Amino acid sequence: MADPDRSDTDGKPVPPVGGPYAWYVLALLVLVYVMNFIDRQILSILAEDIKRDLGLTDAQLGFLYGTAFAVFYALFGVPIGRLADNWVRTRLLALGLTLWSGMTALSGLSSNFLQLSLARIGVGVGEATAGPSAYSMISDWFPKARRATALSIYAAGLYLGGGVSLLIGAVIVKGWNTAYPGGGPLGLVGWQAAFMAVGIPGLLLALWVATLIEPIRGRADGLPPPEKLPGGTIVRNFLADLASVIPPLTLINMALLGRKALAENIAALALVGGLVAILVHLTGEIPQFVAVGAGLYAVISWAQSIKRRDKPTYEMIWGTPAFVFTILGFGSISFVGYSVGFWAAPYAMRTFVEPLAASGGVVPWYGTREAVAFILGGGGALGGFVGTILGGVLGDAAKKRHPSGRIIVGSLATLVPAPFIWLQYTTTDLATFFLCFAPTTVFGSMYVGVAAATTQDLVLPRMRGAATATFFIGTTLFGLGLGPWFTGFVSALTGSLGTGVLALLLMAPFTVGALFFVFRALPAAEASRIDRARAAGETI
Repeated sequence: MADPDRSDTDGKPVPPVGGPYAWYVLALLVLVYVMNFIDRQILSILAEDIKRDLGLTDAQLGFLYGTAFAVFYALFGVPIGRLADNWVRTRLLALGLTLWSGMTALSGLSSNFLQLSLARIGVGVGEATAGPSAYSMISDWFPKARRATALSIYAAGLYLGGGVSLLIGAVIVKGWNTAYPGGGPLGLVGWQAAFMAVGIPGLLLALWVATLIEPIRGRADGLPPPEKLPGGTIVRNFLADLASVIPPLTLINMALLGRKALAENIAALALVGGLVAILVHLTGEIPQFVAVGAGLYAVISWAQSIKRRDKPTYEMIWGTPAFVFTILGFGSISFVGYSVGFWAAPYAMRTFVEPLAASGGVVPWYGTREAVAFILGGGGALGGFVGTILGGVLGDAAKKRHPSGRIIVGSLATLVPAPFIWLQYTTTDLATFFLCFAPTTVFGSMYVGVAAATTQDLVLPRMRGAATATFFIGTTLFGLGLGPWFTGFVSALTGSLGTGVLALLLMAPFTVGALFFVFRALPAAEASRIDRARAAGETI
């Protein structure tokens, strides 16, 4: 659908939808996403060294990888997603990339749990700009018929970055510790040097991102661009959105919206506070559930606020059951996926590599830390890349046959991997462990582009940043914020990391039920999109 060149609101020429420049933008955004997940995932291969040097538990490792990052990613993703709907997305992404890369580098200077937690929070805030900006831009650069494919190609960067991070981390740690066995410059050890090595290049990539052309909103859908807001209004809206998710500013924001809004918010705060108190009492995990509770309360506060300040957006997201169950269904898949992705390397190290090294016998070529990083990292990158793109292509093809065809493809990410995960974490043979990793990664990644395209198709172009941020609430606050911690907690409770991973399979019935609801509700929800938006007050 390569339409003639058009100009943006500043009179500058904008290349056509689906043309060569659109693919150039997509390629650069994939590179950004690769960097995104290198910075996020490298903690996995460094986990055992960090645990030893900082004296951490598995639950604390799960908190660092998941909760510390995910809560603030989800929390700031809401106002940043709304900002992406109104401001220049290329600038927003460049600023975010600068922040998260800088905080990744600062992670290398951490010497205790608190410092590393604060650095991971900074990474989460910076990376909150990536999804809303990229999803929105891609949806405006590519026509609807190819949207799932384009978004799947972008999402494949997740697995490329996650896989490359294991390779980079293992190589840097080995090289640094060999060269500086007692600690190198500034007293840094291998895992600290690895954080700095992957963080600094992102600062240069941010300059490249800033050169991209901003696409015209709505052009790919045949809709007129929304009215451009004045700069002062954009700032006011962003501050209002920020106040709607950052406690205790949430209370002030709700008070300005009226007594009823404030009363509803206080009730939500009390409910969440009581739930947090119960969970802390049952588990003893104070940082975990205080953080998750703060994130949950922030999400509720934002939903209450947006209902009063932008009713059409509220109705298209929170008022649409198909959208809400899309978040829950695919978020529960990420609950399993993020946890398996993080704990696979530590599990292989503890269960196979370390016992082989301690035995004094012959160690097979695949029984070293570097081999684990290469096989899990390379295999994860290749399998995830293939699975994500395959899911997008099959999803687009299935949608041509049935309005909910993409959901069938996305459900394979739960149905197929489950038996392989069971075998992988019960086998006593390292080779079998690696062999099971391939189908788990390929099929487990097929939902990513499908989920992204589904959320984008359910809203109007001006709402895509907010829709993306809301979707990431499920994949981060629910999936990343709870999945890795849950496995670590069960591991600490039972003394078995394998049991912790296998406990994730209890999520499967919930996932299937949620996606079945989406399958039934999606056709009507998508077909009535414009009419429902108009009924809520949208001018189209």
